[in-house]
Amino acid sequence: MRPRHPILPRLWLMTDERMGDGLWTALARLPRGSGVIFRHYGLPLAERRALFANVANIAHRRGLVLIRAGGDRLGRGEAGAHGVRPGHGLYTRAAHSRREAVAAIRDGADALFVSPVFATRSHPGAPALGPVRLGLMIRGLGVPLIALGGMNARRAQEIRGLKLYGWAAIDAWT
Repeated sequence: MRPRHPILPRLWLMTDERMGDGLWTALARLPRGSGVIFRHYGLPLAERRALFANVANIAHRRGLVLIRAGGDRLGRGEAGAHGVRPGHGLYTRAAHSRREAVAAIRDGADALFVSPVFATRSHPGAPALGPVRLGLMIRGLGVPLIALGGMNARRAQEIRGLKLYGWAAIDAWT
């Protein structure tokens, strides 16, 4: 599936507070042209904006696409938003079911992060889709789909037959 937006990366880092200083390692490991969805929801807004500014500087220098998650504008360097419709740029959403995927597409999402594909530390005990249920969920959706949840390069190869656009992770990059 061709993306509607010309800068949609195939590889993504999803950030969160549990990464700690591993955030800097993960940003250094991402290949040029990859994407970063900056979450860090648990930080107070001023701290979140300060951290976002540091990540934006690195993203700019390394040629990474930076998307903010959530409704709060975080500063310069945003290429769009995840989970909420941005004023401009990329608009991505998470989808954990076909119903959520269809709703996101109707809302104009440029790409969907489908999850959890495999078991993940981010959501301990949550049922994973697995390749078969993922294949059924995404059939004919018509937007770029990015696998999330327990993903790494080896697992991306395992599901390559599903013709997903890309994959995203936290732990695979740290």
